Amino acid sequence: MFGRELAEVYEMIYESRGKSWTEEAEEISRLIRSRFPGADSLLDVACGTGAHLEAFGKLFAHTEGLELARPMLDVAVQRLPGVPLHAGDMRDFDLGRTFDAVVCMFTAIGYLPTVPDMRAAVRSMARHLEPGGVLVVEPWWFPERFIEDYVAGDLARSESRTVARISHSTRQGRTTRMEVRFLVGDSSGIRAFTEIDLLTLFTLEEYLAAFADAGCPAEYTEVGWTERGVFIGRRE
Repeated sequence: MFGRELAEVYEMIYESRGKSWTEEAEEISRLIRSRFPGADSLLDVACGTGAHLEAFGKLFAHTEGLELARPMLDVAVQRLPGVPLHAGDMRDFDLGRTFDAVVCMFTAIGYLPTVPDMRAAVRSMARHLEPGGVLVVEPWWFPERFIEDYVAGDLARSESRTVARISHSTRQGRTTRMEVRFLVGDSSGIRAFTEIDLLTLFTLEEYLAAFADAGCPAEYTEVGWTERGVFIGRRE
């Protein structure tokens, strides 16, 4: 998952759906400051190509990012010179400092395979918060909202490249298996690649328990840009 071929077209395909990393970052920043008005430092966990982090950098005095997939991190490094970016796993990272806010966006936490893994990630993120700091996590679907055999299709175009994406999702126990096929056409020709994404269907109660046990009790709330909602916790 999240190899070099995907990193090259990742933002392009989601922007074709109308996704705005800037607008999402602005709304999340408002949610953070409604709970911690003086927040001026932020860590983006699973920062991907740095699209959210670039927007957060205009809203917070100090930002840093953490990413496990090297191809995605390489894109972020090129995009954000001077921003501290760390290679690491959300389950067990230690950056040696704390932040006013920590965010984990675009369902990245859903890629963890078990409840203990998810709980470890929430603990690690909460541990990097100042007292009273805010943790925002965008989950994957809850089990009762998963649609079996769901198919999605996207077509993105730029002046130099056209990308088609088709996905098919099935349920295997508590896991979503999403097979995603891409066709990419540019001046070098047409190439295809496939990614298999495995995302865990954690429950609302499991997330809330993970936050509470990490000393960061949370609420679940709807937001305008994702039907999956977000969890917002504050470190005690």
